[in-house]
Amino acid sequence: MTGGPEIDLHVHSWGAGPPVVLVHGGILGGRETWRGQRPLTERWTLLAPDRPGHGETPAARQDFEPEARLVADQLLDRPVHLVGFSYGGLVSLYAAALRPEHIRSLTVVEPPLFAVARGNPEVDATSKVTRDIIEDTSASPEAGLARFFPVAGVPITLSDPIPQVLLDGMRQLQGARPPDEAEPPLDALRAASFPILVVSGGDRPVYEAICDALAERTDAERAVCPGMGHLVPDTGAPFNELLEDFFNRADGNAK
Repeated sequence: MTGGPEIDLHVHSWGAGPPVVLVHGGILGGRETWRGQRPLTERWTLLAPDRPGHGETPAARQDFEPEARLVADQLLDRPVHLVGFSYGGLVSLYAAALRPEHIRSLTVVEPPLFAVARGNPEVDATSKVTRDIIEDTSASPEAGLARFFPVAGVPITLSDPIPQVLLDGMRQLQGARPPDEAEPPLDALRAASFPILVVSGGDRPVYEAICDALAERTDAERAVCPGMGHLVPDTGAPFNELLEDFFNRADGNAK
């Protein structure tokens, strides 16, 4: 695993109960990404780190491998339920493999794990376009968002002016390590003792193919939570119910 800068992750903490670590994606930080999960704070402690360059965490190049080490070292020091969304799903797959003894369950939501479905023409085409967008550091963040949202399946029309938090997030995504380079240790995750859930939004065939292949490779449960395209956490109650049911079953089976 590659090295990276020593960074203290800023972690938002809400609620009381067993800990749930929530790792956000490429644009919005921890506070904004998981706003729809606040009802879970009645029964769970939600720990939402700002990945490097987001929120209150110092900037660094987005890279799923060193970020996985940061998450593992700073947040997986005790048993937790780990949830990763989009690029944060890549981070979470690597992090879970680093600290399997402290993972009560792992949930990944539409990770751009293009390698797991390589050879699928639509997946390969989306992988290339995603890399092109990320590597085009000369583009304005406004232009980058206008290209990125349709490719990622984000069902939002950009307003004028575009909110600063989105512009800042796109600037951080530009120049990131492209997700097509991610090849987490899926065999090790399959052999681990914790259960895995792979969730998609049911909107993009690319993500359905990736999530199907990932679930097969890791012997994971597979679920679809429609209504907000790629932004599955923004469905709110349906996603929360899916998570909580999975957490409770994982905890029950571990006893």
